[in-house]
Amino acid sequence: MEIIKYIILGILQGITEPLPISSSGHIYIFKAIFNTRIFQDLNLEIFLNFASFIAIVIILRKELKKYIKGIYQYIISKGKEGKDAFHYVMMVLVGTLPVGVLGLIIKDPMEQILSKNIFIVGIGFIITALFLLLTIHCQGEKEDKDITVKDAFLIGLFQVVALLPGISRSGMTLVGCILRGFDNKTSLKYSFMLYLPVSIATMILGISEFSPMLKETGLIFHYILGMIAAGVFTYLSYNWLTKTVERKNLWKFSIYLFAIALFSIMFFI
Repeated sequence: MEIIKYIILGILQGITEPLPISSSGHIYIFKAIFNTRIFQDLNLEIFLNFASFIAIVIILRKELKKYIKGIYQYIISKGKEGKDAFHYVMMVLVGTLPVGVLGLIIKDPMEQILSKNIFIVGIGFIITALFLLLTIHCQGEKEDKDITVKDAFLIGLFQVVALLPGISRSGMTLVGCILRGFDNKTSLKYSFMLYLPVSIATMILGISEFSPMLKETGLIFHYILGMIAAGVFTYLSYNWLTKTVERKNLWKFSIYLFAIALFSIMFFI
């Protein structure tokens, strides 16, 4: 039964991480409903997040290789192709800056608020749903090369809002991109390019509290199975999101969010 719990948690992490439905919000709900110590395991959280990170890197591997090569060309030879890659990566860093600064300031106070008012997660679901509805009639045409500092910073502010559990990071950044006039393909890629540095920073901060006692607790096998589940389902979930965005059906996730928000608020109140 313990192994099954770890696998289920890995599946939950994998499905909810890419989708605009808030992985952190779902984790908070499961913590409250099942009241299991597994959800308090920081080591497991780091491992599952790492599995999702690896899955996204694998999905974006061609793009990442192109940008790494382009930056090298730009620095060494000032090549024209390298300039475009360098510009894009700089815009990713600009988009990451707001959440990097504000995240460090409000993370702990936010967690204290949530420990006393868990129904706020339900409010977060509603906020995400309302923002997703804004994309119904949006038809953007801007591409990678059109991203400006203003675009990147404003989209980064959308990502800051997602620090509240229940508000989806991928959902908010996708909405931010689409509202700034970018096409669906560009919006999806930029949203998950923003995810990579945030995920790396989160893991680095988590490692400072990492416990090296895994072997003594006898949970290594449980962790491995949870990681595999998280990685596989992150990959599958991202592909589902890609098809949904291409069909301009991102707003349909709001239906699910309204339903789970209603459940969350009624249950916790």
